[in-house]
Amino acid sequence: MEFRQLGGSGFTVPALSMGTGTFGGGNEFFKAWGGSGVDEATKLVSICLEAGLTMFDTADVYSNGLAEEILGKAIKGRRDKVLISTKATFRFSDEPNDVGSSRYHLIKQVEGSLKRLGTDYIDLFQLHGFDARTPIEEVTSTLDDLVRQGKIRYLGCSNFSGWHLMKSLGLQERYGYSRYVAHQAYYSLIGRDYELELMPLALDQGVGCVVWSPLGWGRLTGKLRRGSPLPKQSRLHKTADNGPPVPDEYLYKVVDALDEVAKETGKSIPQIALNWLLQRPSVSTVIVGARNEEQLRQNLGAVGWNLTKDQVAKLDAASLTTPPYPYWHQLGFAERNPFPVDRG
Repeated sequence: MEFRQLGGSGFTVPALSMGTGTFGGGNEFFKAWGGSGVDEATKLVSICLEAGLTMFDTADVYSNGLAEEILGKAIKGRRDKVLISTKATFRFSDEPNDVGSSRYHLIKQVEGSLKRLGTDYIDLFQLHGFDARTPIEEVTSTLDDLVRQGKIRYLGCSNFSGWHLMKSLGLQERYGYSRYVAHQAYYSLIGRDYELELMPLALDQGVGCVVWSPLGWGRLTGKLRRGSPLPKQSRLHKTADNGPPVPDEYLYKVVDALDEVAKETGKSIPQIALNWLLQRPSVSTVIVGARNEEQLRQNLGAVGWNLTKDQVAKLDAASLTTPPYPYWHQLGFAERNPFPVDRG
């Protein structure tokens, strides 16, 4: 397993991390992802550790805390061998203050996560989304307090706009608070919006990308083909409306290119899609999920090799879209305003 710096910090993380959204299946939404219990989760954690994958990503809202509980039991007795990443901000209960990034909610959720995970510290804690109702000064000072108390070691955010992240970093710098070194963001071959604003920001400010849904909300598994219905077992039956929209013809164009590269490399479509991401600027780690051992071992096969430049270019061309303004305009002035990646 390759290890990488997490943004501009001194913290190293594995190139692949394991997501625990498949742990628990505590409600209809998460049942569509998976329902691993403690025994299955313990087995998957062991397989990860054998392969050098040491980082496990979870969140308080994954099956309403059940995923954290199962992860805590799965790593019992080997806490020193794993890195834990968790998140909070989204609504956790019907109580008025049980949502957002207020001092009240963040402290409550961090304490709850520590208890559910069976640990006294979190390696990477991320805000699950931006809270426009809470002053950023309150948010950043609370997180800094939790770092100073030893309950959190590194800070990140998730699903922020560029200005959300930059304003937060500015306030952290102004007051000497612990800063965000990670941004957990959606990025895939069929979802390249991250490259336009957030990637340049990440490279400039030393914020590592922690990629979520690298297979485009389950669309890049190799099971979706032009003219074919959804496979019988697919989370898209229940969660398609919650995921990022992707026009069918665009998806099939990318899958066609993946098929070509698969024939050239002998690798699976998911492995190619993951490997493509691992070669992108600012990416520190890519979160993979798995319902079972077979899926996990397939995903682990995305490391230890690299696509060629020609293969990357083929995938880039197939997945390229016209960016919105002002990015299409900026592309015409690359001499003084280059993009981090070549967009043709």
